[in-house]
Parts: sequence; structure tokens; C-alpha cells
Amino acid sequence: MNIEQRMTAPVAHVIDPQADISARLERLPVTREVFWARNIVGAATFFDGYTVIAIAYAMPVLVHEWGLTPGQTGMILSMGYLGQLIGAVLFGWLAEKIGRLKVLLFTILLFVSMDIACLFAAGAATMMAFRFVQGVGTGGEVPVASAYINELIGSKGRGRFFLLYEVMFLLGLVGAGLIGYFMVPLYGWKAMFVVGLIPAVLMIPLRWFLTESPRWLVANGRYEEANRIVTKLEDSARAAGKTLPEPKHAAVPVRKQSDWRELFQGIYLKRTLSIWAMWFSAYLVANGTITWLPTLYRQTFNLPLETSIFYGFATSVGGVVAAVICALLIDRVGRKRWYTGALLIAPIPLAILAWLGATSAMQVLVLAGLAYAIVQTVTFSLYLYSAEIYPTRLRAIGTGAGSAWLRLGSSAGPIVTGFLLSSMGIQYVFMVFAAILLLGALVTAVFAVETKGRTLEELSP
Repeated sequence: MNIEQRMTAPVAHVIDPQADISARLERLPVTREVFWARNIVGAATFFDGYTVIAIAYAMPVLVHEWGLTPGQTGMILSMGYLGQLIGAVLFGWLAEKIGRLKVLLFTILLFVSMDIACLFAAGAATMMAFRFVQGVGTGGEVPVASAYINELIGSKGRGRFFLLYEVMFLLGLVGAGLIGYFMVPLYGWKAMFVVGLIPAVLMIPLRWFLTESPRWLVANGRYEEANRIVTKLEDSARAAGKTLPEPKHAAVPVRKQSDWRELFQGIYLKRTLSIWAMWFSAYLVANGTITWLPTLYRQTFNLPLETSIFYGFATSVGGVVAAVICALLIDRVGRKRWYTGALLIAPIPLAILAWLGATSAMQVLVLAGLAYAIVQTVTFSLYLYSAEIYPTRLRAIGTGAGSAWLRLGSSAGPIVTGFLLSSMGIQYVFMVFAAILLLGALVTAVFAVETKGRTLEELSP
């Protein structure tokens, strides 16, 4: 049945096309097509995570090879995040205008091409420039991919389904650690960027096997295309032996054009300000920690290169384990409760580390690693939460604008770490990080809204 037939069917009232598409998606189980869409986009997100952190494992070699100062080291680590800030806002806005898939293809092409450019960097200045442009691509990919995956699934189990996809980003961090541990000591820092060329092959399945988001299509007046995609998903579910209940049509979503100013109006103002605070505080601490650790172990504690990289890798693994636990439990616990608790607990090991003076590598590995793992449950799941608190017309731009604060926090983290290390001492790094997380916890407790178990349209009219 096409959309015109559905709209003119003899029912008690005329069904709005947008409400119809939403209701039909809500009743669907995870079909084969949606499962593979998550995996294909997840593969791109894996290499996005790899690309973001690859420079951290190259830095212990580059510091020695190029004679870098702590200030230059911090700037190289931060330039990618500054580029991500621009990419998140620019491509989030563009995805509302031209669609999710077109933007995903371009962002992957951009960060892969800059991966090639990084191979030819001859010093700090060129590496900063290449990492900045590469960051524009990686910054655009993740928020748009998050909006896309969220829009394919219903509210039941949405947190678990989405966050198991988001774990791919963290596995990318772990993959970078493995490559760094085994290949950098043997083949040098360029090995990190050679591996980053693999995402180029993802252009093929992204281009030919994925369909556009039906929620985005219907929100932009392309009802027939959205109906064809949802009908195919329904047929796939029935072919797999699933019985579909009748769609339950909720209130008709507000039909508006995408306008970024709405982020600061009505119910969305508090949501926008609270998610920005959460992005900034959590990512400043998480990336300020993880990007500096290999260099910190090497330069401050004089550990061998292999040991420095392995310790950084172990911290990344701890973050993945914590993230998987979060993915399995967050639909039960709830978003707001989890975030508030994590941001209150993580400062404890940081405060202990500051009190002890961070005098040994083992202290840093255990206590900073524990804090990082707890904060990582917040950082990796905020894409889920951001996509839930905005309507389809604002989802990509809202997630992109919010994640711009991720980039600000991520770029500030390494710079703050470098400044405090050179001017005050390592223990003050962890003291400042603990205070920042406590502020984030306060904002979350006061302003965040709960989203578990509620449809996207119910949450955001």
C-alpha cells in the first residue's frame, strides 16, 4: 500500500504521513537491513575512533624525532579536535538539508584523504594543519551517523541497540592502541596513518547498500520514498517470521523547517545548555587523559616506549569494558541517573591521585584509568542522548552543535594538561579534572531530562 492509499484509507481520521512512518518504525523489530546498516556505519565509526586517537600513539616517537616542546605536543593533539568542532556544526547543518547518507560519504572521504596527507607531514606545523582538516571530517561523521542510526529504530531497546553500535568508536581507540604497541616501535609513527586508509573501502557499501533515513525523508516531504523503505523493512520482518502489531499513531509531530534557532527556544533551551555542559566536561577530562598518557609515561616516568604505549592501550581497554556494561544496563538505569552517578563517582579516584601526588606510573595507570573508564560511559553514550532530546528536524544539527562542545573540551583537555604539567605539576592536572567533572554532575542533576522507554516523537514534538 503506497502512502496515498494509506492516507485515503477509510479510517476514523486522516493519518499524518510523518506520524504514520514513525508509528510503523516503532512497531518493527531489528530487521536484517537495520542490523547491517548499524554494522556498516559502525565500521566507519570504528575508524573514526582510530583516527582520533592515532596521533596519541605516534606522539612519543614524534616528540623525540621532531624535538617537540610540551606546548607543541599539546597543540598537535588538540588541532584535530578543533577541526572536529567545525565539522560537527557544518555537517550537522548540512545533513538536515541534503540527507544523512550523502554527508556520511563525504566526511569519510575527507578524513581518509587527510590520513594520506599526514604520512607526508615534515614537522609540527604541517601535522597541525593536516590534523585540523582531518578533524573536520571525523567531527562531521559521528553526529550524523548517530542521528541516522537513532532514526532507524524504535524506542524499545533503543539504548542498548545504539550503544552497542557506539562501542565501535571505542574499539577504534583500542585498535589504535594495538597498532601502536606492535607497529610503532618497529615501523615508526607513519604506521598509525597507513592503517587509517582502510575506511576508503567502506564507501562501496555505504553508497550502494544503505538507504536514507525514512524519518528524515518524511520530515522533508518525501513521503513515497520513506514509505517504500519502511514497507521493505516490514516485509523483511514478516519474512523472518515476525508478526507485526497494528501501528499506534501518536500525536502528529510539529511540521517545521529546520531552524538552528529553535535549539534555544521552548523546551529545547534547557536541553541544549545541559547537553553542552555534559559534552564539554566529560570530554575535556576523557581526552585530556587518554591523549597524554602514552607521552606522560614516556617523558615523566621514563618508561620504555613499548611499556608507555601498552599502558595507554590498557586504559583504552578499560574504557571499552565500562562502555559495554553501560550499553547493557542503561535502558534499565536510565540516562539521567547514569550520567549523574558517573560524573559524581569519577572525581573520587582523580582526587585520590592528586592527594597522593601522582608519584608513580602505576598510580596513574590504576587511578586515572579507573576515572577514565567511568567517564567513558558518559562520553560514548552522549550521542544516543543528544539524538533522543531533539526532533527529526533538529536531530543532526542539535547533535552536531552539542558535539562541537565535545570538540572544545577535547581540544582544551590536552592543552590544559600540557600547561599544568609544565607550570604546576602532574597532581594539579587531576585536581582540576575532578573539579570539572563535579560541575558537570551538578548541571546534569538539575537540568537533564530522562528519555528511556519513550519514542523520539513523544520526547520532542
